[in-house]
Amino acid sequence: MSKGLVLIAEDDSGVRTVLARALARQGFEVRTTGTASGLWRWIEDGLGEVVITDVRLPDEDALDLLPRIRKLRPELPVIVMSAQSTLLTAVRAAEQGAFEYLPKPFDIGTLVAVVERSLTRRERTMPRPEVAELEEQQLPIIGRSAAMQEIYRTIARLVSTDLTVLISGESGTGKELVARALHDFGRRRKGPFVAVNMAAIPRELIESELFGHEKGAFTGATARRTGRFEQADGGTLFLDEIGDMPLEAQTRLLRVLQQGEFLPVGGQRPIRTNVRIVAASHRDLRAMASQGLFREDLFYRLNVVPLRLPPLRERIEDIPALVHHFFSKGVNEGLPLKTLTPEAMARLKAHSWPGNVRELENLVRRLAVLCREDVVGADVIEAELRQSVPTLLREENADATLEEAVERWLERHFRSFGEALPPPGLYHRVLREVERPLLARVLRATGGNQLRAADILGVNRNTLRKKLRDLEIKPGRTS
Repeated sequence: MSKGLVLIAEDDSGVRTVLARALARQGFEVRTTGTASGLWRWIEDGLGEVVITDVRLPDEDALDLLPRIRKLRPELPVIVMSAQSTLLTAVRAAEQGAFEYLPKPFDIGTLVAVVERSLTRRERTMPRPEVAELEEQQLPIIGRSAAMQEIYRTIARLVSTDLTVLISGESGTGKELVARALHDFGRRRKGPFVAVNMAAIPRELIESELFGHEKGAFTGATARRTGRFEQADGGTLFLDEIGDMPLEAQTRLLRVLQQGEFLPVGGQRPIRTNVRIVAASHRDLRAMASQGLFREDLFYRLNVVPLRLPPLRERIEDIPALVHHFFSKGVNEGLPLKTLTPEAMARLKAHSWPGNVRELENLVRRLAVLCREDVVGADVIEAELRQSVPTLLREENADATLEEAVERWLERHFRSFGEALPPPGLYHRVLREVERPLLARVLRATGGNQLRAADILGVNRNTLRKKLRDLEIKPGRTS
C-alpha cells in the first residue's frame, strides 16, 4: 500500500530519476515533471500529498509558484531544494510557506525523512509576511559552505517569529550581521534596530543606558534620557557581549524580560516594552552560569533559540567569496580592484584566522590600499600575514622576558586602532595566543605524551585535553 503520492518538479532528468527511485523504495507513489506548469496542473487537479520542487525550473521560479499553491491547497506541504544556497533563497522559501528547505547537495535519507515528517504532521503553515526584495549582492552574510547553510536555514525559520535568540561565536564571526538579518528579514523590519555593546559601557552607567533616567535621578542627570529599550520599541534590541553585563544589571534585565516593562532610573511609572531581544557573546555563558558568573535563569531566558556562528577556519571554502566581496566593497569606496593568484588564495585558506572574518576584511582592505600590483601573489600574502598575526613570542629581542614581549605587543595592538578601542575579546585572545604555542611546544617535547605534558604544565590531564580540544591542537601520540 502506497504511503502517499509525491510530486517532484526538477529540471535535471537524472536528479528526478534518483529521487523517484529512492522514494519508491520507501513505499511512496511518485510522479515527476521538469516544469512548473506540469506541477501546477497536477496541483489544480488535487493530486499529491507532498510536493518536492527545485527553485530553478525552466518556465518559472518555484518560489513564485508557492503563494498560488498555498492559496489553492494550504494543507499541501512543499519541500524546496536549491543549488543556489544563499540566505535569501532560504528566507524566501520560508516566507513563502515552504514546509522545508534543502540546499543541494543533500543526503537522500534526509529527504525521505522530511517527506515522512511532512505527511505525519500535515500542519497548516500560518501566512507569513512578504520578504523584502533584496538583490544578491545586498545580502548581509557571505558564504555557501555547509556550516553557513545551517545558519541560513535557522534564520529562515526565525524571521517570522519574535523568539529570543542567543548568538554565540568567536569575535569577528559576524554576530551583529546575523542579528541585523533577523531584524531586516523579519516582521519587525519596519521598526528600529538598536545595538548596544555591553562591554563598552561603564558598569555604573549600564542601567541608565538600557532603561534611561529621569532628570535629577543622579548627579549629572540634567535632563531626561531615553534608554535603549525605549528606543527599540516595536523593533529589535541587540545586546552584544552580554556576558560582560554585571550581575546586578542582569537581575534588572531578567525582571524586564519576565514582566515586559521597566522603570527608568529615578522614574516612578513603569514603561511597557515591545521589543525582540537578540543577544550575543563570544563567551561560554552556560559555563559562566555554572560558575556563578552569569545568572542561570537569565541564561535560559535568553537561550530560547541558540545559534552558533562557525569561526572562519571551519568554513575556509567561503574565503574566495568573502575576498571577492571585500574587494568589490572597496571598489565602491574608490579603492582599486585587486585579484589573487591561486597560490595566494591557497595561502589564505591555510591561515588559522584567529580574528575570523573581521581579520580577513582588514587584510583585504590593506591589500587594496597598499599593494601596487593588480594581481596579488602568495609572497605578498605571506608577508602581510607574518606582519599582522599577533604572535606574542616573536623573537624581536632574545633577551626580553615574556612579560616584556607581551607589553610590547599590547602597545602595538592598541596603537593600531588609533583613538578607537580594540574589539571585545582581547583578554581571551591574548590567553589563546600564549596557550597555543605553549601547549604545542610541551607536547612536542614529550612526543605527544599528554600525561607527561600535563605534569610539566602543572595542570590536570582532563584540563589539558579540554584545552587541546578548544584550541584544536592535534596532540599526536597519546599515552
